[in-house]
Amino acid sequence: MNRNILGGFLAILAVAALVAGYSALYTVAQTEQVIVLRFGQPVDTVTEPGLHVKVPFIETVVRIDKRILDLDLPEREATANDQKRLVVDAFSRYRITNPLRFRQAVSASVEQANVRLTAVLTDALLEAIRSNNFEHVVRDRRDQIMARIRDQANREADRFGIQIVDVRIRRADLPEQNSKAVFERMQSERAQEAAQIRARGAEQAQGIRARSERDAQVIVAEANRDAEIQRGQGEAEKTRILAEAFGANQEFFAFSRSMDAYEKSMRAGTRLVLAPDSAFFRFFEQSGGLPAPARPAAPAGTPAPQ
Repeated sequence: MNRNILGGFLAILAVAALVAGYSALYTVAQTEQVIVLRFGQPVDTVTEPGLHVKVPFIETVVRIDKRILDLDLPEREATANDQKRLVVDAFSRYRITNPLRFRQAVSASVEQANVRLTAVLTDALLEAIRSNNFEHVVRDRRDQIMARIRDQANREADRFGIQIVDVRIRRADLPEQNSKAVFERMQSERAQEAAQIRARGAEQAQGIRARSERDAQVIVAEANRDAEIQRGQGEAEKTRILAEAFGANQEFFAFSRSMDAYEKSMRAGTRLVLAPDSAFFRFFEQSGGLPAPARPAAPAGTPAPQ
């Protein structure tokens, strides 16, 4: 009986030892850090990953993320120093660098930390926008403005045990009604510019056409002049050749010209009213003269030859 009681007592001790040993050990992952609490009060901070020991049943651990966390800021309207309204959309990345301070400031709650950081970052963002003009925020000094917001917010975030790694302005635009007015003004300016370009193009085209027409007239006039010169030279050459031919054999030349005249004048449907002894028929005359042919009757309405 005593042995049974002793065995049960030893079994209870073994189980208690196992439970105590299990409760005394805990692990820390690569992505987390741990605060060791004794009766609710922090006594140690562990940031190295691995297996660690604590006092069982007395000490507890609070795990806090060690990774870089994201925080999206709500869109806000801000006024730049040139009185232009902007809609700004930004986000931030941060990490928890002091777990103990983080627990004391925000009760180790990431959600509560996000609320506190949102207020800090929004204030820094609005202040940076108010101290710069529209062009600086949108284009010229955007990187410097984001660095300024990060540095200013870090001074406040350090009280929470947080380090802000980066702040980025995702979008900075005019409000919708302003954007529409700007777009319409840009459209009007582009339309005016296009009209000016078309007017200059039409003016240049008119000048090109006028010069082309003038050049064409000059070319045609010069071509006509050259053609008249060549035609006159040809006529002169023709006259010279005919004169030489007439001088070489006047009788043959006169005969040839008369044959051409006969061919052209005596075609079908041609009527000639000439005297039989006209010089036009001199090459038809034979020695002794031609008999005087009977004069044909003149058509009605034709006046009699004088």
